[in-house]
Amino acid sequence: MDITRLIIVAVGGQGNLLSSKVLGEAACRLDVPVRMSEIHGMAQRGGVVESAMIFGDAQSTIISDGEADLFLAFEPLEALRALNRCNSKTIVITNTSKLPPFTAAIGKGAYPDIETIKKLIQSKVGQLITLDANALAREAGNELSVNMVLLGALIETNVLPITAESIHDAISETTKKAFVETNIKAVELGRSAVSGTI
Repeated sequence: MDITRLIIVAVGGQGNLLSSKVLGEAACRLDVPVRMSEIHGMAQRGGVVESAMIFGDAQSTIISDGEADLFLAFEPLEALRALNRCNSKTIVITNTSKLPPFTAAIGKGAYPDIETIKKLIQSKVGQLITLDANALAREAGNELSVNMVLLGALIETNVLPITAESIHDAISETTKKAFVETNIKAVELGRSAVSGTI
């Protein structure tokens, strides 16, 4: 099986680790080999959280700089910060809803314009897909479902050997029952948002 390397970056509390867990469970349901590693950093204080997932017959969970085939960012500035993980063929999906770092929030730093961020990313990668995942999560009924919206967008690329049905099943298995319906709706909204752009 071909190897596909995925990097996921988020700010602590955005649900990166749950989305990785759902993806991993979906892969196992389809007998797709998957390996995963995580870097938590200062996650509980709003720092970056990074997951590396390798699908296929790989021997290691390490994804070196420039090796990501897919790159999923829950926050646009974090996408820009981790751009070194990508190459000129990488498909990048990023949320456009900002979650400014503490320094910007207190006026000690500036948050770049979203259009500037998009241009910088686009100039370095194969394809950039953007969506307002926060707005779609609210539409699904729970703003905490941003991670599920982005999973839907990721699956819609058809780069990973993962089906939407397996994601739905994994959500039912790994998330609290009270959130299953809104999480599945969020996945489908994410898929619809990027359908036809890939």
